[in-house]
Order: sequence, then C-alpha cells, then structure tokens
Amino acid sequence: MKVQVAYADAHCEAIAELEVTGTCSVREAVMQSGLLARIPVPQEDLGYAIYGRRVDAGALLSPGDRVDITRPLARDAKAARRARAAQSR
Repeated sequence: MKVQVAYADAHCEAIAELEVTGTCSVREAVMQSGLLARIPVPQEDLGYAIYGRRVDAGALLSPGDRVDITRPLARDAKAARRARAAQSR
C-alpha cells in the first residue's frame, strides 16, 4: 500500500512516498522514509500524527495515510498568551 511521510519546519520541508506492507506501523514507515536523518530534534522528542491527528508510533497505517512527524512546541500557547497580556498591562 502507498503512504506518505511528511516533515516541515522553518528551514526544510520533506515528503516521502513509500510502498509499505499491509501491517506497517507509523514507526516503521518513518524509519523507511529516511527523513529522521534530516531532523535536528532528538528522536525521543518527536511525535506523530496521521492527517493531523496524534497517534502512537505503533499505530497501524491504512492505504493512502499521510504520517506527519511533529516537533515539540517551542512555547506553550497558553503561557505565551498570558505573557502578552501581562506585558500589555
């Protein structure tokens, strides 16, 4: 079955199209894609999503799925809003 693995940040964008077995997990697809070599974040800090919905690395893929490799947030959105509100006072 065909799937895609995608990664994007401010400096690079990469999409790999793969032909995988019917019992392929997110982790296996990411490893086969070779994209981890291009990501400057430790692998244990990465997360995964299928079409934007968070999944575990062991989740099984369906034909046509797009796996998104996600980075940790640089700053919590709620904390950033509080800091802006405190600064404007």
